[in-house]
Amino acid sequence: MKIALMDSGIGLLAAAAAVRRLRPDADLVLSSDPDGMPWGPRTPEEVTERALTVARAAAAHRPDALIVACNTASVHALPALRAELEPGLPVIGTVPAIKPAAAGGGRIAIWATPATTGSPYQRGLIRDFADGAEVTEVPCPGLADAVEEADETAIDRTVAAAAALTPSDACALVLGCTHYELVAERIRAAVCEGRPEGLAPLVLHGSAGAVAAQALRRIDAAPAPAAPSSGLLTVLLSGRESELPAAAKAYAEGRVLGAVNPVTPTH
Repeated sequence: MKIALMDSGIGLLAAAAAVRRLRPDADLVLSSDPDGMPWGPRTPEEVTERALTVARAAAAHRPDALIVACNTASVHALPALRAELEPGLPVIGTVPAIKPAAAGGGRIAIWATPATTGSPYQRGLIRDFADGAEVTEVPCPGLADAVEEADETAIDRTVAAAAALTPSDACALVLGCTHYELVAERIRAAVCEGRPEGLAPLVLHGSAGAVAAQALRRIDAAPAPAAPSSGLLTVLLSGRESELPAAAKAYAEGRVLGAVNPVTPTH
């Protein structure tokens, strides 16, 4: 079994690590676009063009499923990706976990990129899945870029700025960009600093686990976390076979993936 994941950068690490936990025997193909990132400021047409190129590079390795581990690409390019690749290759998009966050009740905060915050797409999800809930949309300028570069100072600064805009009584926090899941505990610590006593613990909602499980369901593969750790790892950087970027190894998810059976790049 082989699962491919695509993103503009290392935001795909969280979903890839989730697939690895569910199926340690699955081969993984990680396809990203360092030559064209960031995708957020690009037009929808440009995002679609870049996403199709990255997806084609992954599809050339004949995976059983493709996870679009990128909120921006899922918003703008998912129909085009499915039109080109399905039904031969199931394509699984990433949607912010607003529905499960709203199910828990209480005030919700949604951290997302400035382009996504307040967008018709996100407002539609709030209307459909969190109608009646108190929702605060929090723009996080620079956070995805800081995570991509593993810039500790910039991560601290951008997380603190977003935390200052987050209601102190929020019960749930939706991580609306896949990059944010790589620093989830740092986000939790910043939001909980000075949090009023007596409130229920803050619950963070990412998408990695859900999309990993959905990918397995689409190909009728049951989770097997006790399987031998035999899966191979292929890394594609703008179509070129390579090793994991150095920044990926700054995160636990990247270190786990890089430690297991990497495929030696061919040049």
